[in-house]
Amino acid sequence: MRFTKPRDLLAAGLIAGLLAHLLLRLAYDTLPPLPTFAGFTLLVIAAVDLVLGFSLRARILRRPGTAPVQPLTAARAVALAKASSLLGAIMGGAWAGVLIYVLPARGEFEAADHDLVSGVVGILCAAALVGAALWLEHCCKTPEDPHLDG
Repeated sequence: MRFTKPRDLLAAGLIAGLLAHLLLRLAYDTLPPLPTFAGFTLLVIAAVDLVLGFSLRARILRRPGTAPVQPLTAARAVALAKASSLLGAIMGGAWAGVLIYVLPARGEFEAADHDLVSGVVGILCAAALVGAALWLEHCCKTPEDPHLDG
């Protein structure tokens, strides 16, 4: 398994942003206002990723009082990290598409002011998720062995 590349996340975010923007251009006037805290679910997942990252890092580094990490556990954590970073990139792109649409539409639609706040909350929570997921992925790396010549 290879580590997540920023270009992969950027590509997913751009595609999601374009699709969200297109959807809003076609149907914004028929949609209900977006929930203000819709992005908070991403923040909850980011918190789980952070806690898991710190816990696994201590165990991988074999700090006193911690149990060693089983290889399957580390592989599952990396899979969670990769999925979380991709979700964060997709949702970040989608929220960016919302922001790009509602910023100029604020005077045209009453709901656009409300949706602007939702978009900002969503994009910040998505960015937190991407950061936490990349941190979790980093925490699952096997440390360099200083005793090996290399």
